[in-house]
Amino acid sequence: MSLLTLPKPDETILRRRDEIIRQLRKLVPSAVLITDHEGRRTFETDALTAYRCMPLAVVLPGSTEEVSAILRYCHDTKIKVVPRGAGTSLSGGALPLEDSIVLGISRMTRVLSIDEANRAARVEAGITNIAITNAAAVHGYFYAPDPSSQLACTLAGNIAMNSGGAHCLKYGVTTNNLLSVRMVLMNGEVIDIGGDYLDAPGYDFLGLITGSEGQFGVVTEATVRLLKAPEGARPMLLGFDSSEAAGACVAGIIAAGIVPVAIEFMDKPAIQVCENFAGAGYPLDVEAMLIVEVEGSNDEIDALLGTIAEIAERYAPRVVRASKSAEESVSIWKGRKAAFGAIGQLSDYFCMDGVIPLSKLPEALTEVGEICRRHRFRVVNIFHAGDGNLHPLILYNANDRAELERAEMCGAEILKLCVKLGGCLTGEHGVGIEKRELMRVQFTAADIAQQMRVKGVFDPDWLLNPAKVFPLEGRERQ
Repeated sequence: MSLLTLPKPDETILRRRDEIIRQLRKLVPSAVLITDHEGRRTFETDALTAYRCMPLAVVLPGSTEEVSAILRYCHDTKIKVVPRGAGTSLSGGALPLEDSIVLGISRMTRVLSIDEANRAARVEAGITNIAITNAAAVHGYFYAPDPSSQLACTLAGNIAMNSGGAHCLKYGVTTNNLLSVRMVLMNGEVIDIGGDYLDAPGYDFLGLITGSEGQFGVVTEATVRLLKAPEGARPMLLGFDSSEAAGACVAGIIAAGIVPVAIEFMDKPAIQVCENFAGAGYPLDVEAMLIVEVEGSNDEIDALLGTIAEIAERYAPRVVRASKSAEESVSIWKGRKAAFGAIGQLSDYFCMDGVIPLSKLPEALTEVGEICRRHRFRVVNIFHAGDGNLHPLILYNANDRAELERAEMCGAEILKLCVKLGGCLTGEHGVGIEKRELMRVQFTAADIAQQMRVKGVFDPDWLLNPAKVFPLEGRERQ
C-alpha cells in the first residue's frame, strides 16, 4: 500500500458530472473536451506513473480567452482544476483528482514573435521546450534550459517546476531565462507579469510564479530570453574507478573557477544501460563517468579541456577522452539524453530529485548507495553534477504494492539526506505529490503556513492543482 494519499472526492461534484460537461461544452465549443473512459485514462497519470486517478473530464482549450472562461466557470461552481502541459512531471505535479477537471494547454503551441534586437521570443506556453530553440536557431539564437524531456515537455510545465537541464550550470534554470508571463487566475482574470526585458519595474512576482507548480494560475503565454549560439562546443568523457573519485573531480573543477556548460554524472549501471541502448561509445570498465562540456572558439575549447584534464589527473582517471568531431559530440550526448528511456526498458523506477552542496557530493553518493542497499533496491545514478542536482533512480517492481511502499521510504530517506547535508528537497522536478509530506523536513510550521497564505491570495478556495506541494494535514485549519 502506498504511503501517499489523495483527499476524498466531493460527492456533490461527482453527481454533477454530466451537468458540468454540458456547461463546458456550451462555454467553450471550440475546445477539445474528453469525457469518455478511455480518453480520460490518457490523463490519469503523468511521468510519476506509480500513482493514477481518473479525472472528471479533460478540456484542451486553444486560447487564453478559453482558459479564462473555463477557470471562471470552475471558480463560480467550486470545481477543482489540474493544469497540465505534456504530463512529463516526475513528481506527480499533473496527477488529477477524481472530482477535478484536467485543463491541458498542449494545443497552444504558436511562436507569437521573435525579437532579435532584444533577444527574446514570445510564445504560447503549450509549445515544447525544443521547439523554442528550433524556432530561434534560424536567427542564430537558442533557448538555454534543456530538460532531458525537452522533446516533449512544454514551457508551461517548465515554468511551473522551474526546470533546468544539462546546460543550466552555465546558463541557469527557467527563472533565469524568463522575462514575462500571461497568466489566468482561478477567477478567470488575465494578468501580465514582467516585461520584454530583464528587470521589469515593480515587485518580482515573476520570480514568485516561476516554480509555483500551477498553484497560482494557468500560464498561457510567456516571453523567454534567447542567447546567441556559441561559436562552438565540445564535450569530454572522464572515467573513474569510483563514484567518489568522480564526485571529487566535479568539486575540483568548480573550485578551480571553471564554469563548463555542463557536467553530467553517470555511474556504472547507467553507463552500461545507456551504452547498450544508444551505442555512444561509453567505457564499460569504469565505475563512474563524467561528461564535461565547454564552449567558445576552438582555441578556448582546447585550453579549457586541457585544464580540466589536468585537474582530473589528481583523481586518477581511467579514461580521458575529448571529442574530436561534431559526430562524436552528438554520440556522447545521445547516450545521456536517452538515459531515462533506456533504464525504463530495464525496470520501473523512481527518479529522485534533490540538491546537495558540491563539497558533499562524494559523501552523498556513498550514503545514497548505503540507503538503497539497506532497503534492498538497486540504484542508478544520473544527474547534473555541476550544480549538485542529484537524480538517483530507484529500480523497483511497480506491480508489487509492498515494494512500492518500500521504494517510497527509500526515496524519502535519500531526500532527507539531501536536506541534512545542507541541500534541499528538489532541484528541478518540483514537490508535486511525491515530496508533499516531506516539506516538514525542510521547512518549519511557520514557513509552511506563510507559503500557504501566499497560495491563498491567488486561489482563496484552493481549487488549483489540489493535493500538491503542501502537507494534507493542517490545510483545513489554514
